[in-house]
Amino acid sequence: MAMALGSGDKKAVNVELNIIPFIDVMSCLVAFLMLTVAWIDLARLDIRPAGHARDAPPCSDGPGCDDVKLSVLVDAEQIWIGVSRVNDFQTIPRTDAGYDWRALEDALRQHKASPWFEGTTAIELAVHSTPSHPITYQTMIAAMDAAVKTGFIDVGLTDPQGLTSRPVL
Repeated sequence: MAMALGSGDKKAVNVELNIIPFIDVMSCLVAFLMLTVAWIDLARLDIRPAGHARDAPPCSDGPGCDDVKLSVLVDAEQIWIGVSRVNDFQTIPRTDAGYDWRALEDALRQHKASPWFEGTTAIELAVHSTPSHPITYQTMIAAMDAAVKTGFIDVGLTDPQGLTSRPVL
């Protein structure tokens, strides 16, 4: 790639554009992008919407409530674990150090071992965050991680009013 630049007289100056640094930068960028594409897939959490309409009543014996579902609600003061159809709730209180994730994992393992949930991998998760008691994104991810560790790999996110089994706050 040569270019002739005029200097006002009859002589022309040939200037060659050196594209070697450009090729070096582009090859580094391509290698970087290829590596990050592989890492993006590893850092992914598969989530899907869960629950039902906000205005619908919680499941008891109505239509669409045939399957027993496990619902987890992270509140500012405690974690609620509810089982639909029986409206049985278990609470895990928040300690001074924060949420007790080990107790949540133990409770979810007990539910996973029960005959109702041994064949299912789905769970509903909601976070009740308010302006007076905000709950961080990291807290929601920690609750999702606890569910995945215990075998509930199909984590469905919903708002607190969309849970199949919801406690009265």
